[in-house]
Amino acid sequence: MAKDGQAELEQTGLGQWGAPNSAGVSIASSLSFENICYAYHKTLVLNGVTLEAAPGEILCLLGPSGSGKTTLLRIAAGLEVPDTGNVRIDGRLVDGDDIHVPTEQRGIGLVFQDFALFPHLTILENVKFGLAQLNRKDATTQANRMLERVGMLGFANVYPHQISGGEQQRVALARALAPRPQIVLMDEPFSGLDARLRDAIRAETVELLRDTRSTAIIVTHDPEEALRVADHIALMKNGNLVQLGTSEELYHSPNSLFSAQFFSEMNIFRCRAQGGHFDTPLGKIDAEGFTDGDEANICVRLSDLELKTATRATGAVKIRSRRFMGVVELIELGVEGRLEPVRVRIRAGVLDQDAKYVLLLVAPENIMVFPV
Repeated sequence: MAKDGQAELEQTGLGQWGAPNSAGVSIASSLSFENICYAYHKTLVLNGVTLEAAPGEILCLLGPSGSGKTTLLRIAAGLEVPDTGNVRIDGRLVDGDDIHVPTEQRGIGLVFQDFALFPHLTILENVKFGLAQLNRKDATTQANRMLERVGMLGFANVYPHQISGGEQQRVALARALAPRPQIVLMDEPFSGLDARLRDAIRAETVELLRDTRSTAIIVTHDPEEALRVADHIALMKNGNLVQLGTSEELYHSPNSLFSAQFFSEMNIFRCRAQGGHFDTPLGKIDAEGFTDGDEANICVRLSDLELKTATRATGAVKIRSRRFMGVVELIELGVEGRLEPVRVRIRAGVLDQDAKYVLLLVAPENIMVFPV
């Protein structure tokens, strides 16, 4: 998020739709985008994006850098105005038809990638910042309650520079949720944390969002993170919504090669249909729906292949290399008559250490075919 927009976003939950309350849970709201288009210096950033976060759900905006996910979050926050399209909270228009509801009136909380805590305020004062409509006593009670919820009550009187990155993230989350916003927007909130701390903080954050029944939109470029936390994932590329669905739907039923590749390493074999099938390093694959001469990408995940120790015989393939990676082993196979290797990821210890040749097995349902 841009620095010039951060101070404005601190004032969440103060408007006509988001007055803070002292209830233990939020009143979750829906947030919908309808055909959102946005250009920056004549470069199209968002191209007709339509999706909705239902009340109380966690929606992840997932995609590589430049896909438009942060811009969409800024539009939801009111920091950017779409060129065309509508934004609605609980069905009420906040952007579109010459209407623009200011950020502070949208009833939102926001957690930044860099936490954006005020360095001159104590931890308690940072959390109290968005509780201006409460009297001092109630604001302090509310802030202390939220600090206790995130395990930071003992740090109430210290300053941000005196605590760790993980602790700052907890404070940022407490500050965003203290006014009981209808919607929480989070921009890469865990990317600045080391791997082990990230897992713990992420799990705590999801638990807190569930407990407070907040509707949340989380921007991330990490597919594993999206799979772990989201009720629904909106996968984006070059300003377009590529696929929307549950974790299971996007992982098991990708609608494109881009979607399939984004969630796991793939073996990809470009083949041409001939005689009703594709001739691949995995064997002959049925080319139903294709005519002879059509090209397609035949794909299979590394983890969806199985190996069995074999002697050098018909159907066996040679092990080119194998690398121990702790729980798993990464193995590269050479198929006779093929230049491209086949990569396999199996559980460590399953395959004999002295194996030179293996049989390569794959279930037909694990093979994906995408037209070129």
